[in-house]
Amino acid sequence: MELEQAQKLWQPQPGWLNTASYGLPPDPAWEALQDALAAWRMGRGSWESWGAETDRCRRAFARLVAVPVADVAVGATVSQLLAPVAAALPTGARVLVPEVEFTSNLFPWLVQVERGVEVRTVALEELAASVDADTDLVAFSLVQSADGTIAAYDEIVTAARAHGALVAVDATQACGWLPFDATRADVVVAGGYKWLMGPRGTAYAYLAPELRDRLRPDAAGWYAGRDPHASYYGPPLRLADDARRFDLSPAWFSWVGAAPALELLLEIGVAQVRAYDVALANRFLAGLGQPPGDSAIVTVEVPGAQEKLERAGVRAAVRAGRVRAAFHLYSTTEDVDLALDALTS
Repeated sequence: MELEQAQKLWQPQPGWLNTASYGLPPDPAWEALQDALAAWRMGRGSWESWGAETDRCRRAFARLVAVPVADVAVGATVSQLLAPVAAALPTGARVLVPEVEFTSNLFPWLVQVERGVEVRTVALEELAASVDADTDLVAFSLVQSADGTIAAYDEIVTAARAHGALVAVDATQACGWLPFDATRADVVVAGGYKWLMGPRGTAYAYLAPELRDRLRPDAAGWYAGRDPHASYYGPPLRLADDARRFDLSPAWFSWVGAAPALELLLEIGVAQVRAYDVALANRFLAGLGQPPGDSAIVTVEVPGAQEKLERAGVRAAVRAGRVRAAFHLYSTTEDVDLALDALTS
């Protein structure tokens, strides 16, 4: 699908430059969610059909990151999906993480410190060089939430493999605009409510089979069963043989709203989205006299940014005087120029 045609499926109010906080749903996703909510309200809907949307999302996510669908687990949050990996680390294991990592990919490792797991943090640009023979796992965000920096994915994975370390990647700020080879890692997790434009409460994990067999599905319930609909009552334990054994019972309506957005992304193509998003980000940087970058998320320091943007009706994250602007396929050049006018006035 051509991007210009697809963009007619969004209804953003001008000035939304904050997809790094949450993405906006296309019309098909919004309408599917409204239909399901109306059916729920009147008691005329089937929960089985709502629940089936979860596997529709699983299939779409697997295609998006080019992994086998059997290797994808679904849940509610990134940290929940990382928890079995953290719990499986042996006592005394050493984990290497960037020092400004978003805590959904930090706290799961830190809570294991009380049983002897060691967590070491270094600057992101030093991550690959800091992997050594004592490193058991390297965890990092593919795109940093704080400033949009893209990690040196291939370099870090190569260093980890050279020392026999596992690789856990949080791709929440990457999936949906940045193509990458998920199969190079052992674990790739992504929240679905940002660049994938689904409702909050959707999250995905690629779990490599070699790692998966070492993990225990402590949160297993009926939905983790080999046949969920034959797993409602009683023993024996009969979990799925693939990544589904790590599934959480789905929050139905979140998945109903997520499926059309994911499938639309596949129709458009992530490479096309990346080119568009980064071009807008670079237009923004150029307007502020900054050199171009390669990310859909950028940060700049502008005095009084919060007040200037609010007066202009621009919604972007401002932290400690730094503006974090995030551009996605429903963003426009008019949005960029509105923000630039506000910040340079």
